Amino acid sequence: MRKLARNFRKSEDDKFSLPTLDDSRPMDTHEQEEVVRSLERMHAQQSLQWKSVFAALLFCYAAFLLYSIYQQALFPWELRYHAYFMEDVGSWMIITADSLAVLVCSMAIMGLINNSKDHRRWIEYSCFVGLMLAVFWFYYMLRMPKFRWDVIWLPLGPLSGSGVCLFVDHLISESSEEVRKLRSYMYAFKAG
Repeated sequence: MRKLARNFRKSEDDKFSLPTLDDSRPMDTHEQEEVVRSLERMHAQQSLQWKSVFAALLFCYAAFLLYSIYQQALFPWELRYHAYFMEDVGSWMIITADSLAVLVCSMAIMGLINNSKDHRRWIEYSCFVGLMLAVFWFYYMLRMPKFRWDVIWLPLGPLSGSGVCLFVDHLISESSEEVRKLRSYMYAFKAG
């Protein structure tokens, strides 16, 4: 009975333990290189995947803003979220603000998918323009007789989109730095 209980406990422990290699034997240089290369490939694949997801989301938002510009240009004040500002803002200012929001999204997308050294600057510039756009919208939202929560996405949409892109880029660069550190920790193994 004790032997059966011991075997049962051992099988229970095996379900929750990770498979391990023989830790007493260090990895040779070829094994280390293989592990680091596989981590680099996995990092490159996952970073491309996450960048693509957020770039696609921002692209959809920019497409919606282009539709909004089209509607405002052809049928002024027909969209409810633009009609709130009919008394305070000119139609051309709404079109300009939406065009700036498209610019913010485009710069953030460029910063995400660009692999140059200056890619982060694109995202930082988009955050700056998004902040100016948020100030513009909040100014006119606060001038309304009643604050409209249903248009809070006008000031916060482009700013939060570029902010999320900046955060994603930061996380990806941090994980890339960790993989680079792992490569620098490789050691020369000499079997003696």
